[in-house]
Amino acid sequence: MENFGSWSILTTNFLLVLFLALAAVTFCSILHLANGKWRFQVRYLASSLTILFPIAFILLLVLLANGEATFPWLAHAHDEGSHLNGWHNYTFLVTRQIVGFLVVAGLFMLFVKYQHLSTIDDSYKIRRRFRNIALLIPFFYVLYGTMVAWDFEMTLIPSWHSASYGVYHFVSNFHAFLAFFAILIFFLMRSGKLTRPPEEKVLNYLAQMMLAFTILWTYFWFTQYLIMWYGRLPEEFGRFRGMIEGGLGGLWWTFYALKSLIPFCTFIFTNNRHNSYVIVTIAFGILIGTWIERYVWIAGSVDTTNAHIPMTSVIDIVLTLVVIAACWLSVRWSLNRYGLIRP
Repeated sequence: MENFGSWSILTTNFLLVLFLALAAVTFCSILHLANGKWRFQVRYLASSLTILFPIAFILLLVLLANGEATFPWLAHAHDEGSHLNGWHNYTFLVTRQIVGFLVVAGLFMLFVKYQHLSTIDDSYKIRRRFRNIALLIPFFYVLYGTMVAWDFEMTLIPSWHSASYGVYHFVSNFHAFLAFFAILIFFLMRSGKLTRPPEEKVLNYLAQMMLAFTILWTYFWFTQYLIMWYGRLPEEFGRFRGMIEGGLGGLWWTFYALKSLIPFCTFIFTNNRHNSYVIVTIAFGILIGTWIERYVWIAGSVDTTNAHIPMTSVIDIVLTLVVIAACWLSVRWSLNRYGLIRP
């Protein structure tokens, strides 16, 4: 599996792109359901990220088509005594991933449609239908996010599982979205290209949410240790030990520092949550930390003695730059299309 490290790069990029689109709509839904007054300043900026769904779908098809390069357990699926359960059926995996993506993407795009309709048609019928769709969004985010977490990370080692892995995964990715969104708003505001720039205090609200999700992520990060230690499950702790003590140990503690220690120790001070430059600096750390976190869990599902350190080969860099460029061009096109920025 010498190429698995590079394929882990592509899987990591896919997960980050996918959850930026998913979390953007979920964010709008939550603000709507909570009647957050500041949602009117940011909801169209957030929903413009749904343009990332097509890119995520293309990456998904590539990953599914490459089978064993994406899912190492496929190499042993037919070995005698492998004891792989029904969840590790490749046809079932491809089917549930494609169908699940299409259903969720369709629902989330429907939310965006009714979000727009609610601004031009204030009838009771539109408002009620919009509310009902908004109620479904968090539910589908959790359900689909859990399935993605299981397929692309947790079950890469068939015999390993964690009762809290699904929530740990989608909370982490929502944390990354908040960081990305703060960065996006910061640079769009500084560029002067926004047609309706949000107030500066919006960054403070995002900083408060980042602090909350930093605490929540840290809790779920520790929960997995706690369950395995308290339940005396050494066979499950082996995966952690392989990553922490193997070749990915430095990356493991790096993402913990970027997603937990540094954001918490910074955002607990009120002044830092009102300083846009501090906010965007910490946001960059959270975003990079989430990328490293996803990579460590994926690449760490094979032998980490001679671990593949990301961005140490040309293909790693090219894959990542191509995805970043495609996302940037798409988001810029989306912002222009909806008149959110000046040409």
